[in-house]
Amino acid sequence: MSRTIAIIGAMDEEVALIARSLTDAATHAEAGLNVTEGTFVGETGETLHVVATVAGMGTVNAAATTQHLIDAYAPEAVIFSGIAGNLNKDLHINDVVLGGTLRYLDTDMRLIAQSAPKTDEFHSDPHLLAVADAALTDMGITHITGVIATGNYFVEGDENTAKVKAETGADAVEMEGAAVAHVAARNEVPALVIRALSDNADTEYETFKDFDISEYADTAAKLVLNILGRL
Repeated sequence: MSRTIAIIGAMDEEVALIARSLTDAATHAEAGLNVTEGTFVGETGETLHVVATVAGMGTVNAAATTQHLIDAYAPEAVIFSGIAGNLNKDLHINDVVLGGTLRYLDTDMRLIAQSAPKTDEFHSDPHLLAVADAALTDMGITHITGVIATGNYFVEGDENTAKVKAETGADAVEMEGAAVAHVAARNEVPALVIRALSDNADTEYETFKDFDISEYADTAAKLVLNILGRL
């Protein structure tokens, strides 16, 4: 039986591009999601079974999607790819932060960490991080393995970004990554969180929502496919 990899994307366009690269792809409506399922041949010639979907924004959507994919398809790894606000002055728009460490913004982890997996922060899998690092290097994309902060609100403005930096030491801020890594860790499934920087967390949501992020969707899909080829 072929190995299964689950991919969660931030955008419909991103998952659509991945779906077009799968063989015998079919899309199913399940658990409030449109899940595309197909096969992908890696560099070694091994055929991987791939399932891909868009979770929707926020920690609950991300957690529910991750748990559903784990329960329904028993993947050996979960990969999340999306965009984030930049908090690192040495990074720029379209650079990538790999989630070496993922921390919640608005959660008292003293309470949450009393339950499995009994940790106050979460981490992408070391092997998956190494594979992603090699793929990004070969693609010529500037990237770091850093800290990603996850919260259920859109972070904007100097005061809010300063507060996030002080509380978490994050390089990027978004709304799903820690939840994906949290659920994956609870199920003992390796996870990888990838974030491309779409702005400097200085844009109001009403403006941001009109951004054309199709270029990132294309780059992100190519990156995920590059990673799949190396697994």
